[in-house]
Amino acid sequence: MIIDFHTHTFPKKIAEKAIKKLSSQSHIRAYTDGTPEDLERSAVNAGVDLAVVQPVATNPDKVPNINDVSIENTGRGRLMYFGCMHPDYPGYRDELKRIAQAGIKGIKLHPVSQNRALDNIKYLRILEECGKLGLIALIHAGIDLGKPGVNLSTPDMAVRAAEQVGPVKMVMAHMGGHLCWQDVPKMAQYENIYIDTSTSLGEIEPIDDHYGNDELMMLTESRFIDIVRAFSADRVLFATDSPWGDQKREIDNIKKLPLTNDELEKILGGNAVRLLKI
Repeated sequence: MIIDFHTHTFPKKIAEKAIKKLSSQSHIRAYTDGTPEDLERSAVNAGVDLAVVQPVATNPDKVPNINDVSIENTGRGRLMYFGCMHPDYPGYRDELKRIAQAGIKGIKLHPVSQNRALDNIKYLRILEECGKLGLIALIHAGIDLGKPGVNLSTPDMAVRAAEQVGPVKMVMAHMGGHLCWQDVPKMAQYENIYIDTSTSLGEIEPIDDHYGNDELMMLTESRFIDIVRAFSADRVLFATDSPWGDQKREIDNIKKLPLTNDELEKILGGNAVRLLKI
């Protein structure tokens, strides 16, 4: 079973506009049109059995409505939806309880888009509550290409958060921290911290000449494997950040790595099955 743990979609009425805006800000290509239907098409083509959609609340007022969509749509076809939370949402406890009772498995947090550091008390209390409710927290980690120079979710911040909250399962996206991979092994000692593989291996595919050649490089195969070994394959989750990654190509890239069959099975889906309890 192959599970893409980190994908994004938008409602049909805003998908085209959202993709155009985000692609322009980040200067990178989108591989789907942003709709749930096109993500399903991509998943079928790539052999992905389940894609986990990770909605981001950039405004606290939007939290309930976004979660309503996740509750309504999760489990349809090949898509599973997480909920969202914003650090400035006042009723976070009740809202987290509501989505947990509805069967949602976790939430997405995005410190850069939400303009708060990961180790801020407002995130710590959300993470603490997630731990109590059994909700997974998938967290954007490292630099966001759409907002260069802003890093509010570093490995050091994740360590400080992990030391202050209960045993919540934290998934640090982008192999633990996009463009700050040298510090990622610091997190490996915390057994409740996982990493996902999105936007981390090979080269960024730009849509223009905004980036220099050195800026396009992500992790080499050897550095990628080093991080896998630091965490062990038991805490690495396959992910693409679709539409910003091509699912078929990302699966092929993972399969080319010098990993054992057991490690591949765990990374491509086994770990996610266990974490999601499906």
